[in-house]
Amino acid sequence: MESFKLTAPVVFIIFNKIETTKKVFDVIKKVRPSQLFIIADGPRRDRAGEQADCNRVREITESIDWDCKVLRNYSDENLGLRKRIISGLDWVFQSVEEAIILEDDCLPDYSFFKFCQDLLTKYRNEERVLMISGNKILSDYQPQNSYYFSQFSHIWGWATWKRVWKQYDFNMSEWSAEKINDLFLKTLKSKSAINYWKTLLLEIQTGEIDAWSVRLQLLQFIKQGLTVVPSRNLVVNLGFDSQFATNTKGSGGLYNKMKLESLDFPLSHPKSIFQNFEADKLEIKLFHKFGFKERVRRLLLKFNIKIR
Repeated sequence: MESFKLTAPVVFIIFNKIETTKKVFDVIKKVRPSQLFIIADGPRRDRAGEQADCNRVREITESIDWDCKVLRNYSDENLGLRKRIISGLDWVFQSVEEAIILEDDCLPDYSFFKFCQDLLTKYRNEERVLMISGNKILSDYQPQNSYYFSQFSHIWGWATWKRVWKQYDFNMSEWSAEKINDLFLKTLKSKSAINYWKTLLLEIQTGEIDAWSVRLQLLQFIKQGLTVVPSRNLVVNLGFDSQFATNTKGSGGLYNKMKLESLDFPLSHPKSIFQNFEADKLEIKLFHKFGFKERVRRLLLKFNIKIR
C-alpha cells in the first residue's frame, strides 16, 4: 500500500504495559498522524512498581519527531479500564468529530489507518453505521467486498464519530428487561446468544462485572446500528489470553486464529448498507455463548468458589 496522509485523529489509550505499548506506538509513529490524543490511567497504589511502569509507558509516547498536535489526558489515580476509557473518550469528542481508537495492546497493520480514515469519511453522515472495526474474528469467512456490515461491535482497534459516542449510555437508562428481551428475540434468534447477552447485561446492572464495551454493544442493539467489519483482520490483541474479557470465553480458542493481515486499496464497497446475516449467524454460533469452563466457573461462583 502506498503511503498516505493520516488526517483523522488517533486516540492511544495507555496504562502500564511497556512492551506492547512500544510495539503499538512504533506503528503509530510510522503513519505519523497529524493529531494524536493520548489517554493514560494512573497506577494502582497497592501494586509495587506500577508507578514506575506507568511513567515509562508515558515516556514512550514522548518520542514524536513529526508535525503533530499532541493532546494528553493523564490521570494521577487509577480509574480502572471502564472509567478511564469513558472519561477519556468524552474528553476526545469534546474536540473532534471522529477518531481512530487504539489501546496499548492492540497492534494494527499499517492499512488499518487508511481503512478507518476512508470509511470515517464515507459513512460520516450515515446514522445507521455506528463504528468501524479493525477486527475480523471470523477467520475462515470470506465476504465478497473489502468489508461487510455486522450488528456486533468489536473494539480491538476501531473508529467512530462524535454523533455515536454522545449516545453512549453509561447508566443504561434505556435498559429494561422486557424491552431488551423483545429486541433480542427479533435480532439474535438464538437461545444461547439471547441467554449470553441477557446474562452479561444483568451482571452489569448488578455490578458483578464492570465492562464499558458491553454498554457499547447494547447501544448497537437498541439503535439497530451496524459495524463495518474488514474482510481481513487488521488488528491483533497482544494481551489476549484465556483470562481476557468475559466475552472472549467459550470460543474454543478461535480468537487465537486472528492473525495480522493487510488490506488492499482501493476498497471494494458493498452496493448498499445492509446487515450480513450469514456472517452474523456464524458469529453467534461460534462466539456468542458461554463455553463449558465458563459455565462451570459461573456455577461455582454461586457457592463463593472462585477459579481462574
